[in-house]
Amino acid sequence: MYVSLRNPVVLAVLGLVATTLFWGGNAVVARATSEWFPPFTLSFLRWVLALLIILPFAWGPIRAHWATIRRHWPILWVLAALSVGLFNTLLYLAAQFTTATNITLVNSTMPVAIGLMGLVFFGQRLKKHEIVGIILAFLGVLAIVSQGDRQILFNLEFNPGDLVMVLAVLCWGLYSLLLKRYGPDIPAVPLLAVMIALGIPVIVPFLVWELVMVGPVQGSVLEMVPPLIYVGIFPSLLAYLFWNNGVRVLGPARTAMFIYLVPVFGSAMAILFLGERLEQYHGVGAAAILAGLYIATRGLPGRPAVNGDR
Repeated sequence: MYVSLRNPVVLAVLGLVATTLFWGGNAVVARATSEWFPPFTLSFLRWVLALLIILPFAWGPIRAHWATIRRHWPILWVLAALSVGLFNTLLYLAAQFTTATNITLVNSTMPVAIGLMGLVFFGQRLKKHEIVGIILAFLGVLAIVSQGDRQILFNLEFNPGDLVMVLAVLCWGLYSLLLKRYGPDIPAVPLLAVMIALGIPVIVPFLVWELVMVGPVQGSVLEMVPPLIYVGIFPSLLAYLFWNNGVRVLGPARTAMFIYLVPVFGSAMAILFLGERLEQYHGVGAAAILAGLYIATRGLPGRPAVNGDR
């Protein structure tokens, strides 16, 4: 069957697959730099770099849509605070206290969290095939993070970092729901630029506290540049543009399902770059995740979702 790359649904799906790949790398960078790159400093510098990159492309459209931006600034500030200001900052903070496995597990509850918040706040109900897909994909995540051994799950230890990650998931879920329902009609690039500009000040109080209590970055400039370039471009600019488009086209519930691909890409990168072995549980988990994703997103080749749809 021929699939056109001009189909907005196809483009949204491909963008969300790329988003999860970028986020898989983001979690690796956050954990790898946690010893010398304080989380709030990393979050602040990441978004300052992203703003410097996107602003030349967004300045003209921002001026053209300034009246709309001024009219909708309260919801834009809320969206910016939940996403740019809090989600990634909390994720980096969680990486200081908990393991990559725990972060992956908590992050994998996002489709469920979005489904529940959509029901509670907006009366949106998940369809049966979406619930089946969510459960199947989550079982796939469990297979990967447990390495096929139930004892690993039974022996998991949870700590305050996991609660921080839960708060991050709730922030991102609420952001996705509000973006779909109340996001202003502004093109993607200027919308993201405005949200970055509004979100950076939310990080500043955390940054000041960190500089006073923890001190500045301990790494050298050569150590800082590569992770900053990566997190400033891929999981920031590109991932946010792709995610926002996915929410617009597919709706927040279906878009959230793609979160389950993060551990798949994380395992693949560990095998390719860290020399880890490909085990049977990788295949079983990946197959369950992909099957769940397919089941939950059945019917996507139809029309794009409109405001009020999931």
